[in-house]
Amino acid sequence: MTSLTPGSVNNPIPRRAARILVIDAQGRVLLFRGFDPGRPGIRYWFTAGGGMDEGETSAEAAARELREETGLSVRPEWLGEPVWHEVTDFPFDGRWYRQDQDFYLLRVETLEVNIDGFEEIERASIDDYRWWSVAELEATSERFYPDALVDMLRGILDR
Repeated sequence: MTSLTPGSVNNPIPRRAARILVIDAQGRVLLFRGFDPGRPGIRYWFTAGGGMDEGETSAEAAARELREETGLSVRPEWLGEPVWHEVTDFPFDGRWYRQDQDFYLLRVETLEVNIDGFEEIERASIDDYRWWSVAELEATSERFYPDALVDMLRGILDR
């Protein structure tokens, strides 16, 4: 018999999230490097953003997450409509999640990232951030998410 324990691979915990593709004037995307506390030896890069709080729209969550993770404050309506949407399953700290997430685009000239707003779990599981070009993402052997990031960035930068 298959286990249907909430948070198992066969019964992931549903989660809504909002993510932000922060792209600078040089066409580079801001990514954070972190790890799953349940598998600390595996590092990966990912966009700014995170889970939605009760009652938040995805744009409100994206603006809040942006402020917490980078120090940059924007009004939710400045983010416009999501540029991409996906549903992904992933493990984190011994539990499986099914995350339904919207991606927003925010272009900046420059941004001095301020991580003072990180939550405790972010402080414990995120160890770096940097700006990546499409060419660097194509050439790296490091993991990054979402898997379609390079194609998504190409589409955005070609507009």
